[in-house]
Amino acid sequence: MLNVFDMLKTAAVNYARYIQTRNEIANLPAEIAQDLGILPSDAERIAREAVYGKAA
Repeated sequence: MLNVFDMLKTAAVNYARYIQTRNEIANLPAEIAQDLGILPSDAERIAREAVYGKAA
């Protein structure tokens, strides 16, 4: 069973991973983003799904 501190730590780690992933996607060079078929505006959605999973 997780205690409150473990839950907070997990939440902080996940949020840091989300921010890092979002920033990396948003700052991709245009040519690479186009090759991958993504737009910088997709960064938040992609990062959220990568870290927290796909919403139901």
